[in-house]
Amino acid sequence: MLHPWQGSSLLFFQSGLPIRNHRRPALRIDSETAILGVNTFTDLDLSEQRLGAIEALGWTVPTPIQAEAIPPGLAGTDVVGIAQTGTGKTGAFMVPALERLRAGAGLQVLVLCPTRELAQQVADDTVSLAMGTNIRTAAIFGGVGYGPQIEALESGFEVIVATPGRFIDHAHSKRVDLRSVNYLVLDEADRMLDMGFRPQIEEVLKGMPKKRQTMLFSATMPNGVHDLALRITREAIWVEATPPGTTAEGIEEIFYSVKPEKKPDLLAELLKEPGWDQVLVFTRTKAGADVLDARLQREDIRTDVLHSNRRMQHRTRALERFAQGKVRVLVATDVAQRGLDVDGISHVVNYDIPLDPEDYVHRIGRTGRAGATGTAITFVTGADLGALKSLEHRLGRELNRVHIPEYDYAGVPKAESSAAAKNRRKSRSPQGLGSRSADDLTAEELEALLDPES
Repeated sequence: MLHPWQGSSLLFFQSGLPIRNHRRPALRIDSETAILGVNTFTDLDLSEQRLGAIEALGWTVPTPIQAEAIPPGLAGTDVVGIAQTGTGKTGAFMVPALERLRAGAGLQVLVLCPTRELAQQVADDTVSLAMGTNIRTAAIFGGVGYGPQIEALESGFEVIVATPGRFIDHAHSKRVDLRSVNYLVLDEADRMLDMGFRPQIEEVLKGMPKKRQTMLFSATMPNGVHDLALRITREAIWVEATPPGTTAEGIEEIFYSVKPEKKPDLLAELLKEPGWDQVLVFTRTKAGADVLDARLQREDIRTDVLHSNRRMQHRTRALERFAQGKVRVLVATDVAQRGLDVDGISHVVNYDIPLDPEDYVHRIGRTGRAGATGTAITFVTGADLGALKSLEHRLGRELNRVHIPEYDYAGVPKAESSAAAKNRRKSRSPQGLGSRSADDLTAEELEALLDPES
């Protein structure tokens, strides 16, 4: 079958990315470009088992990244995908992988992920997508026993989803045979490089067959990821679901001006409002997450906490309780900003504003997933003005703040622009949105704003 992306030069254009090492220029499909003939999953020429599994998952229409990546993936072409979290990336790389492998032929698909949570989530989705077949999937990551992982590797499970560190541990123990792997996926490649996994990735690549299909997905495309993508793929199709650094549609973003010591009081007050059904709260530190968790529990709010100091069994239990609605609030560090795929998260709260603007995008992407709507709340203190300005610069827009006198670190601004006043009228909060000019800032606030380390 001629796949929709083949035979139509109108769909392709050069990526505009620098060409290194005399490689052929990659091709890119933009989300604004129509994918001819791909309106439903039945248009993708998938097996009956796969279509049945997709229907059981409740998927109806392919997301943009799925419509763009699955056809070349099915044809055996390498793919580089640029897409933020919540856009359906797992289906984009795993559907073609499952369609192309043979049950009983040993390890054929290797997926590397940055975190335990993401690895487990991808493995769970793979099991669902493989429903009705004999394809076996195992998640391999640290913090748990080696026994079941060794059994999966020695039994020749067809799909392994792993974090780089634990996978290399198994490789050093001669438990991994990569010679039969013909499908390699690097998921959240930017995050893996940020976490220092480049040596482990390079070691895996050395053991991989040269003749293979490679799919690399990343929310951003910094130079390191770009160079890696060019080096490990061959004549890849580059697909982009959303411009890097943008937030998903359907997410209402609200910024509250607040005194640091008033943060827990403001959060507790907001949690009393209707519609705050399933809330994910991000803190900057593990200690801060524990303190906030204890405070909310004293307020009789059902909460749990998730960070890297907790044992894997406790982290898994916290995620399960949150997903099942047994706890209403999950307090987490950035370990949960990617890979946490829980349906129905109504609100994401940046209790501490992230210092990296990209982290903001990934955090709030936990709500409003796959076309749903959600609300992102961010607390801004006087010391956060530098981080706020960096975020505004990255997003290319002004981020107005809600000023509630009893919580506001500086009081309600004296004057507002007409645009801010218009936004204020549209705000859910009765206090409205506002902005402050430099003239309204105190000397301390100006000092914090101008401090490059703030």
